[in-house]
Amino acid sequence: MYTETAVFDLLLPGDSRSLKQKRSYVRPILAMLKKYEVSAAEVGFHDLHARAQLGVAVVAAEAAQARAVIDTCENQVAGRPEIELLSVKRRLYGDDD
Repeated sequence: MYTETAVFDLLLPGDSRSLKQKRSYVRPILAMLKKYEVSAAEVGFHDLHARAQLGVAVVAAEAAQARAVIDTCENQVAGRPEIELLSVKRRLYGDDD
């Protein structure tokens, strides 16, 4: 069994000046990610309006399968024109960890 996690650091558009506006950007991204059968949540920068940190995790039987799902999630987030993906931190956990 393998688990892969990723933390996406996002820069939101300049019009994101309130938590309500921030949610209007973050909520659709989280909904899109969950379509890939991953766990996804906002995990950081809760007090900043123009930044968001999203955590994603997947469990799979094979390491390659876990990597492929997180790759897809990363590509989907990076492809969203309204936000800028600043960084991604990934980690793969296996049976021997």
